[in-house]
Amino acid sequence: MMKNYLSAPIVSIVIALFMLSFPAAAQETQGEQMIIIETTIGDMVIKLYNETPAHRNNMIKLINDGFYNDQLFHRVIKDFMIQGGDPHSTGAEKGQRLGSGGPGYTIPAEFHKNLIHKKGALAAARKGDRDNPEQASSGSQFYLVQGRVLTPEEINILTQRGVATFTEESAEIYTTLGGTPHLDGAYTVFGEVVEGLEILDAIASQPTDAYNRPLEDIIYSISIIK
Repeated sequence: MMKNYLSAPIVSIVIALFMLSFPAAAQETQGEQMIIIETTIGDMVIKLYNETPAHRNNMIKLINDGFYNDQLFHRVIKDFMIQGGDPHSTGAEKGQRLGSGGPGYTIPAEFHKNLIHKKGALAAARKGDRDNPEQASSGSQFYLVQGRVLTPEEINILTQRGVATFTEESAEIYTTLGGTPHLDGAYTVFGEVVEGLEILDAIASQPTDAYNRPLEDIIYSISIIK
């Protein structure tokens, strides 16, 4: 049987025509979507992971709907994390207790052992295991990990006590960059800060009330980076 081989120039033309005919939106999904959180203190650029498509797509939808416009970081704990995503926080009065709002649905967990709670990780908040044994994520509330740098001795203790498990790579990350390893495998991590970790630190350092709400409102909006 005669074989029909295409010459290199013809192959290049065929590939180029195929890519032109391929929908632009489908091409964009090959990369990781970038978003920006613009706050009253400064901005943070975040990439959303393709390994967690349900969480990625949900956040993109909410951003496009304007859901995250002018909200507050309503829960801030130094050396741990900063939390947002409560729609009740928009225009909330001083001292108002926040943290119960959402879009009215949850998202099934998307756990990946290589997506860890390192400093700058974007993860989904959720209700506790007692009321939420399937560990489904909040439909909108999220947190950004600050955490702290652990010592090798602390890594060993957490391992021996069964609090966390580590690979050689994750142990290196937690002893250099830092994070909150005890949350790994229990909360869905679906992105990370790629610019603006100093803004995360600044927000995490804000004085707070008895409910961990900053005394001075930290207002933010999230948008898609095209």
